[in-house]
Amino acid sequence: MGKHAQTYLVGAVSALGGFLFGYDTGVMSSILEMEHWKSYFNYPQSVGVGVIVSLLTAGCFVGSLGAGWLADNFSRKRTIMLASIVFSVGVAIQCGSVNRAMLIVGRFIAGLGVGCLSMTVPIFQSEISPAQIRGRLVSLQQWAITWGLLVAFWVDYGCSFIKSNASWRVPIGVQIVPALVLFIAMIFMPYSPRWLVDHDKVGEAHKVLARLRANGDFDSLEVMEELEEIKEAVRVERETAVRSYMELFRFPIRRRIVLGVVIQALQQLTGINVILYFSPTIFKQSGLSKDGASLLAQGINGVVNMLATIPAILWIDRWGRRKTVIFGSLGCGLTYFVKAMATAATQRKTYDEDGTLNLNLSKASSYLSIVMMYLFVISFATSWGPIAWLYPSEIFPMHIRSKANSITTASNWLFNFIIGLVSPILIKKITWGLDLIFAIIMFVTIFVIYLFFPETQNRNLEDMEIIFTGSIWAHKDRKRIEEFDNTNRYSFDIRDVFENAPYQYAYKADALQQEPADDNIDEDSEVSDDNIEMFRYSSHQHIV
Repeated sequence: MGKHAQTYLVGAVSALGGFLFGYDTGVMSSILEMEHWKSYFNYPQSVGVGVIVSLLTAGCFVGSLGAGWLADNFSRKRTIMLASIVFSVGVAIQCGSVNRAMLIVGRFIAGLGVGCLSMTVPIFQSEISPAQIRGRLVSLQQWAITWGLLVAFWVDYGCSFIKSNASWRVPIGVQIVPALVLFIAMIFMPYSPRWLVDHDKVGEAHKVLARLRANGDFDSLEVMEELEEIKEAVRVERETAVRSYMELFRFPIRRRIVLGVVIQALQQLTGINVILYFSPTIFKQSGLSKDGASLLAQGINGVVNMLATIPAILWIDRWGRRKTVIFGSLGCGLTYFVKAMATAATQRKTYDEDGTLNLNLSKASSYLSIVMMYLFVISFATSWGPIAWLYPSEIFPMHIRSKANSITTASNWLFNFIIGLVSPILIKKITWGLDLIFAIIMFVTIFVIYLFFPETQNRNLEDMEIIFTGSIWAHKDRKRIEEFDNTNRYSFDIRDVFENAPYQYAYKADALQQEPADDNIDEDSEVSDDNIEMFRYSSHQHIV
């Protein structure tokens, strides 16, 4: 971690929002198969199950849309704190539910909090992190989601042995604990330095950057440079400030909005939440019909998901965004296709008295289908899981980042809602046909990413104007960006620091000394060309 230890700490604390997101998503998947829950709510059929599951995502859709305004006006930090309280209220209502309507209302309110967190946390993490670790830091959000899923699956499995309504009330109720931990911990976390500059609190932004980048060293060259970049970016953005959501759909932001919406929608069209919401049902159809077997398999699924996210956290800033999702799409598509073919070749449908569908697969097909589900989760967790949240959080200018991300995140929750509503019906009606649909979508997605999505790896947030001012055909525009890097970005003159920064830097006897600048720099004070050369950047992390 080194000098980025403070940044990782702040990113990890805010990632608790992802844990809440993951836990609340995963907790219902196994509860749906608990006998006491089904009995208490009068054995809801597939449509009723779809409504109960999807009302959380309906709340998330509304919450993510409202989060943009809240994050811009009240800060990312306060929005995360507010969302954790709203989430806790929704959980309390679910835990105390006495009928189906109360359960649904509670899930909708909890969804408001989750939707708000899912939009705000990646932006907050993105804005506090330097370019070289931004992918890793924002990926902590996805890793926290997988931990939430993992804990939910195993809490459900443990509580499934309780022979009362506590078997489902306890797993729902314990979510309040991490929500309150998040609220309390965020009190001690800093505000986003970019938000502070945008609200004319430059001094506070300076303090935050010094804490995050240089262990409190206000005079750090890195801190001063980043502060100046942020100030300049905010100044330029204010000249073309977006005043309404409608302006997001006009040139030049329209392209980025479309890409952000598409990548979030495609994450849901991988079918991941069919696996997360209904995998106990799918495991049962695949032959794991003994008591607790499907819940145990779901718990293992959570472990696989969590472990498979680790490589993405460690190496996403090396792999790049485009290659990662292209290979991830290929892996997801192949696993779906193999599972569909294995199921289609051997299924023999029968129905239990309560309407439960059994596919009666051969033993080989059953094992193959289960393995393909786990391989799908691995493919998703190393690619689509983190990148669908990372990409939109880094491509928009500061002044519209919250508004734009509220739109892109809402698209994720809209498709999540639709899939959660119709999946129980499709799983029962067309079985392997649903796998085939997702396989086709994944294969088409490979070409969509290759053709239209530019690479944002190792770019400052203030650099994105360069990436998105060229052709919409990303595969053709790479040459222009490479030429720009070679000609423009390798020539940063230290005189620009003299002119723009509030400090005068003088190179003396191989040591950089920093002194408060006079209002007017002495015209006789010069820096030699040799010393200027020492300040030229060979990294593509900076732009003037």
